[in-house]
Parts: sequence; C-alpha cells; structure tokens
Amino acid sequence: MNSSFQEFESPNSTKDIIIHPIIPDSAATIASTTSIMMTMIPSSSSSSPPTPSSSPSSSSPLSTTTSSRYENQKRRDWNTFGQYLRNHRPPLSLSRCSGAHVLEFLRYLDQFGKTKVHTQLCPFFGHPQPPSPCPCPLRQAWGSLDALIGRLRAAFEENGGKAEANPFGARAVRLYLREVRDSQAKARGISYEKKKRKRPPQHPPPNH
Repeated sequence: MNSSFQEFESPNSTKDIIIHPIIPDSAATIASTTSIMMTMIPSSSSSSPPTPSSSPSSSSPLSTTTSSRYENQKRRDWNTFGQYLRNHRPPLSLSRCSGAHVLEFLRYLDQFGKTKVHTQLCPFFGHPQPPSPCPCPLRQAWGSLDALIGRLRAAFEENGGKAEANPFGARAVRLYLREVRDSQAKARGISYEKKKRKRPPQHPPPNH
C-alpha cells in the first residue's frame, strides 16, 4: 500500500494539510493499518462559514471559523496519536504514555517531512535559498511540530488527563523542540526569533 504523509504546516501557513499516516511495525501491519486523514484547513465543501449573529456582543465570523478549524485539527491530531499508540509494539495505553513515547512519535513523523534541512557537509548549509537541489534529508519543520505539540497537550487534558502528568508538556519534549528549532535555524539560514514591534516615536508635548 502506498501512502503519503504530508508535513504538518506551521500556524502561519495557509496551505491545506492532508496527512495519511501508516504506522510502521511490520509489512503486515503496514498493509492492514487504516489511513487517517488530518486537514488543518477544511475545504469549503466540507464546512460552511458560520452565519454572523445579529448580536453586537457575538464573536466575528472570522474568529469563529478560526476556532472551528483549530478544534477540528486538534481532534484529528488526537485521533492520529491514539492510532499510533494502538499500533505501537507492544501496544501502549494513554495512561502509560511518557515524554519518551512522544519523542518517538515526533521522530517517526520526520520521515514524512517536506522541509529541507541541510547537513553541515552540504555547501548550502545556512543558505536560506539554495540555488540548486541537494541530497539533504527532509524533515518536519520546527513550527509544525511546535504547533502539533500544543494541540496535543491541550487535547490530553480535555480528554481527562492531569496537567501534572501531561507527556506532551514533559521537559524532554520541550528540550527536543528547542534543539530542533536551533538546529533548523542554523541549517536553513533563517531565524525563528519573534520580531519585536517597533514603538511609534513619542513626541514631546508642545510648550505653551
């Protein structure tokens, strides 16, 4: 069975995300595993925009649509992680899932990434716009993984998990994401630092 697993896009992306993960345990498992489709931005045919309310205190249609998309994506992410646990060998229950299993899941997703991450031996290491192709590996982008962990962390507690036992908030997971961010920033020659807003110049009050 051929499968495609398009990368989780970062929150700033406007592209649709369709993921068809197959859990790699054995040839038999791969052949029998059901594909799971996850879409960050639902198509217009699957969901209609909310009807604005006439009440002045109601939220705007845009904010309602954004919230709905986030909730849909969070639910799909949660279902996908649950499928991963069920296909794990040996199978894992959510109560026994740890930060180490979350890291295993994130590394598993890397094989389906679409972001080129140059190695230090590559002549394009640190080049934000390489002039030609290279054989460097494709990985999940840091922003995509960071957003994914945020959704799964929220879903864990919404499904009865305790905040202090949340494996998606484990220190090892935070350190891993930080390492991915720093290494990809160097390899791709980009910066993930948030841009500081420039404050408007303050003019002294006029003298009377």
